[in-house]
Amino acid sequence: MSENLKVLLATEGTYPFHEGGVSTWCHTLVNEMKSVDYIVYSVMMNPFVTPKYKLPANTELLMMPLWGTEEPSEHLKKPFSEVYLQKQQTTDSVVEEQFIPLFTQLISEFIRPTKRSDQFGDVLLKLHLYFQENEYKVSFKSEITWEAYKQIILDAVLKPSNKLSHPDIYGLIQSLGWIYRFLNIVNTPVPKVQVTHSAAAAFCGIPCVLAKLKDNTPFLLTEHGVYMREQYLSLSKRNYSTFLNTFLTRFIQSIVSLNYYFADQISPVCEYNTRWERRFGVSPKKIQVIYNGVDQQIFKESVYEKGSNNTVVMVARIDPIKDILSFIKAAHLVKKQIHDAQFVVYGSVSVPDYFQECLDLVKGNRMEDYFKFGGHIGHVSAAYHSGDVIALSSISEAFPYSVVEAMMSGKAVIATDVGGVKEALGDAGILVHPRDVDGLANGMIKLLVNPALREAFGQEARQRALNYFTLNKMVNQHLKAYIKLASRAHEYKPQKRRVSTAAVQKLYVEKAYALASNRLYQEAIKQYKSALVIDPNSLLVPIILTGMAEAHNKLGQYDQVFLEMDKAQAFMTIKEDKIQHIS
Repeated sequence: MSENLKVLLATEGTYPFHEGGVSTWCHTLVNEMKSVDYIVYSVMMNPFVTPKYKLPANTELLMMPLWGTEEPSEHLKKPFSEVYLQKQQTTDSVVEEQFIPLFTQLISEFIRPTKRSDQFGDVLLKLHLYFQENEYKVSFKSEITWEAYKQIILDAVLKPSNKLSHPDIYGLIQSLGWIYRFLNIVNTPVPKVQVTHSAAAAFCGIPCVLAKLKDNTPFLLTEHGVYMREQYLSLSKRNYSTFLNTFLTRFIQSIVSLNYYFADQISPVCEYNTRWERRFGVSPKKIQVIYNGVDQQIFKESVYEKGSNNTVVMVARIDPIKDILSFIKAAHLVKKQIHDAQFVVYGSVSVPDYFQECLDLVKGNRMEDYFKFGGHIGHVSAAYHSGDVIALSSISEAFPYSVVEAMMSGKAVIATDVGGVKEALGDAGILVHPRDVDGLANGMIKLLVNPALREAFGQEARQRALNYFTLNKMVNQHLKAYIKLASRAHEYKPQKRRVSTAAVQKLYVEKAYALASNRLYQEAIKQYKSALVIDPNSLLVPIILTGMAEAHNKLGQYDQVFLEMDKAQAFMTIKEDKIQHIS
């Protein structure tokens, strides 16, 4: 058996199935952290994708597809007999009595304007335990669940404090569909490890939260981009109804807040990201920035040569967020002054429609001879060495690898001042405002016509990268974090909180009220009975017995109604006699 530290690394829409900065970071950790055995828990869009990265022998892969499956248990590889038995035992009564109370709490948390992450985590754990015995699809697709969902949403709409617009039937179906797909993560077993590590404050953080609640497993959260901000930008481009926009925003807020609340250490890849974390109320004590690092042996310093070809290179996926269109427009302006200038974009196509828009702009400006798309390149260091200047025109970034890799390669960099780019580049390059085509063009011209300036920027950038952004430094900081968190978990002994009998009894009564208000009378009676067991002599007993009588009345159990009312009357008589005797 391996003596290595065991870590669950949770990813979403990235490693090992897609390329990009986050995947580069993940691949570095699993390959360079020799004393760690990783389990990669990959939340993916669908199961029909091929891994882009080969995992090392000591790394296990768990796949959690959100879409593309008919049965939510397909990825679990359960035997048919087990799934069949779960379906059979998940009866309407089980759904009504066990699932709906938890479902009600879940939806209530999603639609709340303010978040209660401790309660949200509690209900996720209870759902996780429920789905170990009961079937996910039957529970969510039940007519009982649909009726309960409609009622919860419509009741919430009537409360002005919720600020929730009235949904149409499509909005109800779509929103419940999102929950059904994304919450399948709760239906998935979480392996026991010593530390969990999420690559984003996103849905991939849910297994980390479950591990913390079940086994007190410490949770490290890394933030490359700011998940909440990225979702805001994405929502602004969709034509959802007001209800769906609000619902999805609050849904994601619940998930982000959950990650922040339960993470033991939050390590954004730059100081820039900490502004959002503080806005969500994260304690500064939890935050420890760990910068991305690159291998100085791979990204070696370029040899400066006179008689340059005046080539500007960009390494970026073809995506609107990279604003390739502005780069094309700036290149067109540069060409008017530097006639031998060439421009190349290396990177895979992320958004085909946007790529076509870029191609159309190149063709429309007759730039085909000097503006090329080089596609994905296996040896990315070669891409940096092929350019005299490295450019980045993004409208949003976290802490981009392309800038740090270019710096380590000793190249002059011009980039837009977004996210952590300024943190990375410092004074060792040129920064311009996003979407400033003229500023980008003028900066490229300045570097292309002045080889000495390019060389000076390149040397300064290389030294800055060696000081702050080496691969060894990044790996060592993560290893120290793992060891520190694992050690704390080993030393930590949870203390039982003393809760008064009255408080526990009151909690049962409140649960009973909530269940009865949702017409779950049988389950409410169970909660009332539990409250009586806690303290059969408390002053709440008449209230409890009356509540039970009302629930029995709703169920048409009239003999029980009279019995509970008689008990309440008898209790009151006994109390009055005791008071008179004392007097």
